[in-house]
Amino acid sequence: MADRTDILALEQAVARSVLGQAAVIRLVLVALLADGHVLLESLPGLAKTRTVKALAAHLAADMSRIQFTPDLLPSDITGADVLQQDADGRHQVKFQAGPLFGNLVLADEINRAPAKVQSALLEAMEERQITVGGVTQPMPPLFMVLATQNPIEQEGTYPLPEAQMDRFLMKIRLDYPGPDDEAAMLALLRAPAGGDGQDASAAHGDELRISQDDLFACRAEVAALHVAPAVDRYVVDLVNATRHPADADLARWIQIGASPRGAIALDRAARAHAWLAGADFSSPDDVRAVAHAVLRHRLHLSYDAVAEGVTAEQAIDRLLDAVAVPA
Repeated sequence: MADRTDILALEQAVARSVLGQAAVIRLVLVALLADGHVLLESLPGLAKTRTVKALAAHLAADMSRIQFTPDLLPSDITGADVLQQDADGRHQVKFQAGPLFGNLVLADEINRAPAKVQSALLEAMEERQITVGGVTQPMPPLFMVLATQNPIEQEGTYPLPEAQMDRFLMKIRLDYPGPDDEAAMLALLRAPAGGDGQDASAAHGDELRISQDDLFACRAEVAALHVAPAVDRYVVDLVNATRHPADADLARWIQIGASPRGAIALDRAARAHAWLAGADFSSPDDVRAVAHAVLRHRLHLSYDAVAEGVTAEQAIDRLLDAVAVPA
């Protein structure tokens, strides 16, 4: 049975394929352990897709990729009822599942599809099911949406509505790798592939593959991690301070605060972060470590904040300074 050591080995295996993004990989694993969805945002070419593929390569799971485009239809991702003929010549209607029914679903450039297609994800992400032709189709037990978007190329895109954003456990931003990591990247790409066509990371003998049952066992340990009442109160105080801030700057900057789903996400992500660190309990430090990724897409900044150039990152920094940390 897999344990924390195997998940840390998974982290190292992904890091060998995706250089210079250690913090991003850790947060993606936190979301995986917390059974949440992730929105990856960065400029082009910063390994969003490669990160998802590297993760899927070391899990006994099916990965599906959906390239979102303006002409995409909801049935293109969910699937549809189709008329089929059996061996006896009889016709019957059967549901043909779409790519949304993978275990790890890469929703590439999610903001390039219109709202009708984006909304088709809502039921699947939250309820873990979809309804087609009046029949409910359950999603697989392991179901994680990893969506990507480009923050600067907004022409011809459809910004995600707040209801869609709130269903992502985390919004993770990728930055440029450091010079040393970029030099190592060039060396990695020039390394000879394995004899069976594997990439350079596989050629290094990287054969780790974690089963879904083992992953679920790890998730059960995360869910059972002890959380003190003081930490619960700290989570609630943070979220409540986004709605009714006592700090004058936060009151000017935040127009709409985080929903109760934000508090739930903070708790789940903090427990996963603590478990990965080898702790037996979640602490305020774990909450603070995941606060930016959990809250940055849940805060609606005011016009004054935008006019002053204040970002969600700065608002969360001020939030963490303003709310007292329990002893």
